[in-house]
Amino acid sequence: MTVVRTSVQPPYAAHLRVYEPLAAYPGPERARWQAYAAEHGPDAAEAARPVAEAVLAEQREALAELVGRTPRALPERESERAYVRVVDGVLYVCPWATRLRSWQALEELRAGAPVALLDTAVPPVARAAAEADRERWRAEHPDARPWILTSRWEVPVRWFLPFGEEDRCFVPSGEGVGNEGAGKEKGETRPAALFYLTPMAQARRRVARAYRALREAVPDGELVVGAEQVGRWLEEFHPRSLVELDYGGLVHLLGPERLLADRSAGELEEGLRALRAGDTVEALRMYGELTVRWRRVLALRYAN
Repeated sequence: MTVVRTSVQPPYAAHLRVYEPLAAYPGPERARWQAYAAEHGPDAAEAARPVAEAVLAEQREALAELVGRTPRALPERESERAYVRVVDGVLYVCPWATRLRSWQALEELRAGAPVALLDTAVPPVARAAAEADRERWRAEHPDARPWILTSRWEVPVRWFLPFGEEDRCFVPSGEGVGNEGAGKEKGETRPAALFYLTPMAQARRRVARAYRALREAVPDGELVVGAEQVGRWLEEFHPRSLVELDYGGLVHLLGPERLLADRSAGELEEGLRALRAGDTVEALRMYGELTVRWRRVLALRYAN
């Protein structure tokens, strides 16, 4: 693949990812990912390495798809690339599944964009063809699900439920981590990264405990619905997977000081602890502060 060098930063988007162990994949797919990891993956010493560079590579590949031909609503074929981690000698793979995620992004665009803008960006004929293509694909892959969820301009509060403060990893800009020089041009600096990484069993346990506490205390709250959504999605994957929350391009929006001070997962965890202890006032205070903070970030999408 031709590598496209650009000054474009990843979009202001966060990602919730699941890395499944290699054993979770069917035989032929397992062999393919094993070969892919041997060529592109990190070694065991890089277990805590951020995937910021790989995110940028994904963005560059998407931009390359738009060069030299008429843009399409969807990629012509599914990506054969993935995010890879090695933890305690076990190889974990998170496929990009770009085509599947493009269908989802198209649905979100259709639901949230004004009709005139939607028709300009993706004409009705192109949308109809993409939707028909998706229906055919769904019939052939009824159990398919994305390994990656994306949220633009914010980290949804419900995404912090699977994580604790001890899962947090902040890597300042320019700090060397992992493969020095891998995929780097002379003069490039490593972007900052903030991510959380935890085993699937721990993630499911935290979400289940949060759901029980929230359902008893505030059964009609939006976080109850969010906990259920996150819990159902996590149940789709191998029980020995890894779960990662990556601030992605939001690191460029928030800046180093706010990133260094950010303790969103820990704050939510403390709020839930107060809720289980019967201190509803303190729980609501912490949840309110966390929600307001992220709504202020979300509001920046309208700034100029």
